[in-house]
Amino acid sequence: MATGTEVVSDNGHGCCKKGPGYATPLEAMSGPRESLLYVTCVYSGTGIEKPDYLATVDVDPNSPTYSKVIHRLPMPNVGDELHHTGWNSCSSCHGDPSAARRYLILPSLISGRIYAIDTLKDPRAPSLHKVVEPADIVKKTGLAYPHTSHCLASGDVMVSCLGDKDGNAEGNGFLLLDSEFNVKGRWEKPGHSPTFGYDFWYQPRHNIMISSSWGAPAAFTKGFNLQHVADGLYGRHLNVYSWPNGELKQTLDLGDTGLLPLEIRFLHDPSKDSGFVGCALTSNMVRFFKTPDGSWSHEVAISVKPLKVQNWILPEMPGLVTDFLISLDDRFLYFVNWLHGDVRQYSIEDPEKPVLKGQVWVGGLIPKGSSVVAEGEDGKTWQYDVPEIQGHRLRGGPQMIQLSLDGKRLYVTNSLFSTWDRQFYPELMEKGSHMLQIDVDTEKGGLAINPNYFVDFAAEPDGPSLAHEMRYPGGDCTSDIWI
Repeated sequence: MATGTEVVSDNGHGCCKKGPGYATPLEAMSGPRESLLYVTCVYSGTGIEKPDYLATVDVDPNSPTYSKVIHRLPMPNVGDELHHTGWNSCSSCHGDPSAARRYLILPSLISGRIYAIDTLKDPRAPSLHKVVEPADIVKKTGLAYPHTSHCLASGDVMVSCLGDKDGNAEGNGFLLLDSEFNVKGRWEKPGHSPTFGYDFWYQPRHNIMISSSWGAPAAFTKGFNLQHVADGLYGRHLNVYSWPNGELKQTLDLGDTGLLPLEIRFLHDPSKDSGFVGCALTSNMVRFFKTPDGSWSHEVAISVKPLKVQNWILPEMPGLVTDFLISLDDRFLYFVNWLHGDVRQYSIEDPEKPVLKGQVWVGGLIPKGSSVVAEGEDGKTWQYDVPEIQGHRLRGGPQMIQLSLDGKRLYVTNSLFSTWDRQFYPELMEKGSHMLQIDVDTEKGGLAINPNYFVDFAAEPDGPSLAHEMRYPGGDCTSDIWI
């Protein structure tokens, strides 16, 4: 066992002689149940002058510390804004017995640092292994604002960066780190950088990588301003690259139905040539796919209608789809509406025709008792009924999600990005985040909040913190790619 939740290679000490992760997505579904969860916790932007940290949460229901933070690893600097995380090695390296899933990669969105965290020495109490300084990254590549990291079968780590050191989107691109986390350079060929950067996913059997587009750091770091969309400071494109060559082959303009395309995922089956991207501002799930002539196209697969509201900054409120994921068997898609406050489950057994199977409200801006009310077509006003968990009123809206390998448990945090949290959910600055767990019916479909699980980041030792992305030590459906 490598890190407590993953049957991996013996690395010379056994018989299986395999690398990290699992041979197939379906094999991963039979992996051990998660017992630990790592989550990035942020003080940057909250007014608390303390370092961001990586929290270890006990998610073993048979443990006396179930649903508790059992370890905190503070970063050595203040003001990083830890955000997304990835691994030095995952199922893409399963065929390499010398590879091991050991280091969790923590890009810092604001400071530009990238931390490598050793999770193997003590999975319950990870330790800092190395810091990649922003000056080194900028000097060798010109890149800043690192966001998504994925491991490559070569042993390198690839990180999307959203701009240059001054926050201009024109400077964005893809950073390559070697297996020792030294800066190698840019991944994409010169002149092939996208207009905007954000997330990416590669599908090697189709020799393709597709990236998405958030916006210019100079814009989004100041908070969301609708005028910035009109000014062209936010994206609406998908960028189709040859893999692993780094040539920009095609740009898909998603138009007004695809504003702010954020998280992007291919189906897990590596033979499949389609996937989805969540378009935040227009609250659409867009499906992308390869056409018979080898080019790529797109269509709106799911659309969340904006709500007509009173007492808010705009007359209509978008759902704001900020995260989604796909179960390892490619049967279900889950996404969140950060502003509306619901988590949804769709059957995608026919990817062209998703079917809503489950929905649960866990926050949002329109709970009963809020000053904001929704207005129906008949003119009557209404609000959602949001339950309390263990006596706690839920705050913020569902934001990052993570699914258990077997697809039966969905974990949910509620912080998006400190500046936007302050703008839309100022209460999070005072009371911090929380983490929920939702039980999933994988047979008939359906979602139900687990009343026994609640991690409250209001009571952290250094004050309330903002919890963002979650990872299991053994990998998951948003970190691992199969080749």
